Amino acid sequence: MPKSWSGSVDLHLDIDPSGGRRAGLERALRAAIGTGRLAPGAPLPSTRTLAAELGFSRGTVSAAYDQLTAEGHIVAVPGSGTRVADHVHPGGSAAPPGRTGLRSAEAGLPTPADRPRAEPPAHDLLPGRPDLSTFPSTAWLRSTRRVLATAPPEAHALADPRGRPELREALAGYLGRARGVHADPARIVVTSGYAQSLGLLASILRDAGAASFAMEDPGHPFHRAIVRRAGLDVAPLPVDDQGARAGALERAAAAVLTPAHQYPCGATLRPDRRRAFVTWARDTGGLVVEDDYDGEFRYDRQPVGAVQGNAPDHVVYGGTASKTLAPALRLAWTVLPPRLVEPFVEAKRLADAHTQSLAQLVLADLIETNAYDRHIRASRLRYRRRRDLLVETLRSRVPHVRVEGVAAGLHALIVLPAGGPDEGDSCAVPRPSGWR
Repeated sequence: MPKSWSGSVDLHLDIDPSGGRRAGLERALRAAIGTGRLAPGAPLPSTRTLAAELGFSRGTVSAAYDQLTAEGHIVAVPGSGTRVADHVHPGGSAAPPGRTGLRSAEAGLPTPADRPRAEPPAHDLLPGRPDLSTFPSTAWLRSTRRVLATAPPEAHALADPRGRPELREALAGYLGRARGVHADPARIVVTSGYAQSLGLLASILRDAGAASFAMEDPGHPFHRAIVRRAGLDVAPLPVDDQGARAGALERAAAAVLTPAHQYPCGATLRPDRRRAFVTWARDTGGLVVEDDYDGEFRYDRQPVGAVQGNAPDHVVYGGTASKTLAPALRLAWTVLPPRLVEPFVEAKRLADAHTQSLAQLVLADLIETNAYDRHIRASRLRYRRRRDLLVETLRSRVPHVRVEGVAAGLHALIVLPAGGPDEGDSCAVPRPSGWR
């Protein structure tokens, strides 16, 4: 009769048979529970299964379970088998039922049940966060089913560090159509988030002799930390209401920009400044790193095209699904100049072999079936309505503040009048008299 594994679990025990098998099993279980290796509520194998695996009689295992049950270490749960008792304390002592947390209460300390739980805020005003409640679950599930039904077994093996060819082909078409990017699939590398893309690029340029990156000031502190961790200095690029200014570029190997919607000031990089950065890159051999983190979300006119489309051999384009879908997907893409493809791919291979394949194939299906476009268009309309509501509410309730950077993206800059709370140095945008 074939052995049934339904309901069984694996359990590793170090059993000392001296003194008898039953005593050794009891000691091993007490030790595993007492040290926390078997956590409260953890399932235990059935007596039949454990006896077969240990080579003991079922009666021996049943007797050991009965003894530990009597001591309060384990409990038999109808319909769920045998589990470690929920009220076992570290060290192996079993607290009497209803006495959990007694020591804390006697000492005048709040028990976990007494501690107040922080209520979530009514509105999440942290910048740059997409509305995760609108994740396209139905479309994602539909694409997942198609992928699982049609993907070859090789899709679950380690593969090309550049990413799945299906996604790179889909991205090449989408980025050219929607963002004006010149994207040959052979020059696209799928990464586990833009943070990884930036870190890999910083490391390969450092190995090639680079000393510093020029980065927008103010800018994203996490991205600065990534560059510094790679061993590079950060040269500040001042930002005003027309975007970053092409200064501090003398020693920089790359200039990292958010041209479609600067973070955090919200400015769009003016055409003459785009040309200035591209000219610098062409004349010096430097790189423009274009962080197009929310370029799809333009509300007052057509989305601004990518800088990369004007100089594909001198611009590294970075895009991500973190704002269009969800940051937890850890899906991003980097479009590279030809000379950087090989070292970048090798750096990716050494970092984590490749980004997991299933989500890549699902995203490729979303793009190919236009579900991705439909989701972005619906999101753009929804975010625009929220933007309009925010602006109107601020105008009616706090008319002394000014709202900037709301033509695009998922954040807004609220400029306070002179004499208000001091947040330190903020965006260096020219302000009318009386504004700071």
